[in-house]
Amino acid sequence: MSATLSATAMPSPEGAAASAPLPPAAACDDAAQLDRYTEWLDQGGRRLGRSQLQLAGMHCAACAGIIERALMAEAGVQEARVNSAAERLQLTWDPARTQVSRLISAIERAGYGAVPDLAAPARQLREKEHRQALWRLFVASFLMMQVMMLATPIYVAGPGDMEPDQRNLLQWGEWVLSLPVMLFSAGPFFSAAWRQLRSRSLGMDVPVALGLLVTFVASSGAVFDPAGIFGHEVYFDSLTMFISFLLGGRYLELRARHKVARSLELAGERLPELVQRQQPDGQFLTVGLSELRVGDRVRVLVGQAFPGDGVLLEGATAADESLLSGESLPVGKGAGDALVAGSLNLQAPVLMELRGLGADTRYESIVRLMRSALTQRPAQLRLADRAAGPFLWGVLLLAAGAAVVWSWIDPSRAVWVAVSVLIVTCPCALSLAAPSAWLAATGQLARRGVLLSRLDLLETMAQVDTVVLDKTGTLTEDRMRLGKTWPQAPQAGSLQMMQALARQSLHPYAKAALEVMASIEPASGTADLREVREVRGQGMEALDAQGRRWRLGAAGWAAPACAALPSAQLLLGCEGEARLALQFEETLRPDAVEAVQSLQALGLQVELLSGDRPERVAAVAQAVGIEQASGGASPEGKLARVEALQGQGRKVLMLGDGINDAPVLARADASVAMGQGALIARTQADAVLLSGRLSELARMRALALKTRRVIRQNLAWSALYNAACIPLALTGWLPPWAAGIGMASSSLLVILNALRLARDSKT
Repeated sequence: MSATLSATAMPSPEGAAASAPLPPAAACDDAAQLDRYTEWLDQGGRRLGRSQLQLAGMHCAACAGIIERALMAEAGVQEARVNSAAERLQLTWDPARTQVSRLISAIERAGYGAVPDLAAPARQLREKEHRQALWRLFVASFLMMQVMMLATPIYVAGPGDMEPDQRNLLQWGEWVLSLPVMLFSAGPFFSAAWRQLRSRSLGMDVPVALGLLVTFVASSGAVFDPAGIFGHEVYFDSLTMFISFLLGGRYLELRARHKVARSLELAGERLPELVQRQQPDGQFLTVGLSELRVGDRVRVLVGQAFPGDGVLLEGATAADESLLSGESLPVGKGAGDALVAGSLNLQAPVLMELRGLGADTRYESIVRLMRSALTQRPAQLRLADRAAGPFLWGVLLLAAGAAVVWSWIDPSRAVWVAVSVLIVTCPCALSLAAPSAWLAATGQLARRGVLLSRLDLLETMAQVDTVVLDKTGTLTEDRMRLGKTWPQAPQAGSLQMMQALARQSLHPYAKAALEVMASIEPASGTADLREVREVRGQGMEALDAQGRRWRLGAAGWAAPACAALPSAQLLLGCEGEARLALQFEETLRPDAVEAVQSLQALGLQVELLSGDRPERVAAVAQAVGIEQASGGASPEGKLARVEALQGQGRKVLMLGDGINDAPVLARADASVAMGQGALIARTQADAVLLSGRLSELARMRALALKTRRVIRQNLAWSALYNAACIPLALTGWLPPWAAGIGMASSSLLVILNALRLARDSKT
C-alpha cells in the first residue's frame, strides 16, 4: 500500500498514549519492546540487560531500599538502583536466568508499581497516581471541613451550655466522618509503613502512621467510653486536618516529580510512529519506525521529527535541535548536511538517507544518558539514607519518653504530646533537601545542552579549582579548513586509502580530510581494508589487499623516516613511506575567549593540554589568554599531568573530545566531553556538552555553587524547623494539627526553594 501522508494525519503521541492500555507484564519481555528500554552489556562474556523502569507508589527514601532488596532477592538480578526523587529504577539483570516481567511482579508483590520507562505506559502510570492522590486529598479536605463543623459547637460551648448526650452525639458524628479519611485518604501512609516494617527498615511513614493510629484509637476510646482511660477529649478535627495538610504537601511533591519525568519523556516522544519510506519504484510507503533499516530513504514532513541519524539528500529546510543541543535557534540544513534523530523539520518536506537507527543514534545515546543520570544516587544522598534509620529510631524513643513523662504531669495530655512529637519530627524536608535541588539543576542544565551522566558532578564542580582543556575539537572548532597538500596532485589510490581510513575515525582531522577529498580529486571505488585499528593518540592503521600496512595520523608515526613535512597535521603513509600529507588551519570556537575569561574570573586556574605540536598549542593559548600550555602530550602524558595536579591537592575538571582523552577524563575529579566527540570519551565523562558552547562550563560552575547553597539552605531550614518545633511539642504547646501544618509546610518550602534552580537564568 502506498500513501501520501500529510503532517496533520500523523497521530498525536499524547492521543495515542491516552487510548493505549497499560501493557501486561508479559508484554515487557517482547524483544522489540525490550530493546526500547534496555541497554545490552557484555561483562566477562555474559550478556546482561540494563533496563530503565518507571516506579509508582513511592513516598520516601526507605521505599527505594524496600524495592532494591526485593529485587536483589530474585535470581538473575545483578544490580537494582532506585532514585526515589525521580521514581526511576535502573535494573541490571541476566536474561539467561530471569525476565523483566518476573521482576516487575516482584516489585508489585512488594507493594509498588512498575512499568518500562516508555512514554505511553509511564505517562498512564503517572496519571493514575495523580488521580488517586487528588481523590485522597479531596476526600480528606472535604470531610475535614465537616468534622470541624461538628467540633465547633463543642469548642465554643460554655460550661453547662451542652448536655453530655449532645456532646457525645457530635463526637460520634466526627468519628463516622473520620473513618473514610483513615481508611481511604490515609491508606498510603499505613501501607507504606507496613511495607517498611515488613522489610525490617524504618522510613518516615512509620512515625506518621503510628501518630495517626494512636490519635484515632485514643479519640475512638474517648467516644465509646467518655469515662474511660482515654478521657472525654477527641481530636478528630486535628487528625483530619493533619492528614489533609500532609496529603497536600505530598501532592505538590508528586507534581514536582512528574514535571521532571515529563521533561525526560519529551525526548522519548520526538521520534515519529509512522514514516514515509521510498520504494525502489520511487513511490512512498507509510511504515512503522521499527521497519526502517540503515540505508533507507525517507521523506520527512514539516513538523515531523527525523526518525534517525542521516544525510539530507533533497530539499532545504531548518531543524529544531534544541532538545539535543540546547540551541534555541533553528539550524539551516541543505543537501549533504547531517541530520540528527529527534530534531524537528521546521520549513519544508525533505528526503533523507538513514545512516543510524535506534540505539546507534546520537538521540538514543542522549536519552540513555538522561535516564542514567536520573537513577544516580550521589554519595551525599546515600549518606542521608544511612542516617535516616538511626534518626527515626531516635524519634520513636523521644515520643515514647515524652508520653511517659507527661503521664506523670498530666495523663490526659500524654497521648497528644507523643503524637505531636511523632508528627513534627518526620524528616520529610530533610530527605527532600538534596534530591529536589539536584533534579532541578539537572533539568536546567539539560535545557542548556549539558547532560549529566553522574549527579555527583554538581557537588564536585563546586569544589573544582583547576580546569584542563584539550585543544583540537574543544577550544577549536571540530571542523577545520584545508591549508596545504602534498603532493598537490595525489594519486587516486592514495585518496581512496585516506578516505577509507578517515571514515573509521571521529577525530576532527579525519572529518576535515573527508570534507576536502572531493575538492582535491573525486576518488572512484573503495579500498579493501583488513585489521583496521586505532592507535590511541597516533591515528588509524590497516592492511590492504596486498598485505601492505597503511597508516593515517601523526607524521612521525605514519612515516617515521619522513622529516620533510614537519608541519603536516595528517599524513598518509604506506610501509613507512609518505604518500599524502595535509595541513589544516584551525578556527577558535566563537566563545572560546569569553569562556576562558569567565572561568578565570571565577577564580579557576585554566591550563591547555594537547597532543598537537607545541608551537601550535602555544599560539592557541596566547589567543585565548591561557598562560599554562603544554603541547606534544601523549595520552599517558595527559594522565600524568592531571595526576600531578591532583597530587598537589587540586580538584581538576577536564574537558576533551577524542579517544586519547578517555583515560584522563576518567581520572579527573570532574570531566566533560564535547557532544560531537568520540563515543568512548562521552561514556567516560561525567557530563556531555551537546551544545558545543564552552561558555556553559562557567555557567555550570556557577549553577553548581548555587545548587550547593540551596542544599545548605534546605538543610539549615530543616534543622531550624526541628530545633524550634521539637521543644514546643515536648512541652505540650504544639497540638497535633499544628505539627501537621508545620511538617507539610517545611516540605513544601524545601521543594519551592529547590525549584528556583530550574528557572532559566544565567545563574
